Amino acid sequence: MKKYLRNWNFMRVLRLALGILVVVQGIQTKEWLLVGFGILFSLMPLINIGCCGASGCNIPVSKSNKKVEDITYEEVH
Repeated sequence: MKKYLRNWNFMRVLRLALGILVVVQGIQTKEWLLVGFGILFSLMPLINIGCCGASGCNIPVSKSNKKVEDITYEEVH
C-alpha cells in the first residue's frame, strides 16, 4: 500500500482530480458510462499506471559497448 502512495507530483494529483470530477459529473447527470470512465481515470493515478507515470513510455537503453564501424558510401553515376 505504501508503494502506491509514494512519488506524487502535480500531474498525478491533477489526473486524480479530473477523474473525480468526471465521476461527480456522471452522477449528477445520471450518465453511468461516464461514472465508469471516471472511476477508471481515478484509479490510474492512484495505482500509478498509465503512460504519464512510472516511465510507461520510455524505451530501454541498450547497454552494449559494441563500436559501430564507419560507413562508406559510393557515388553512383
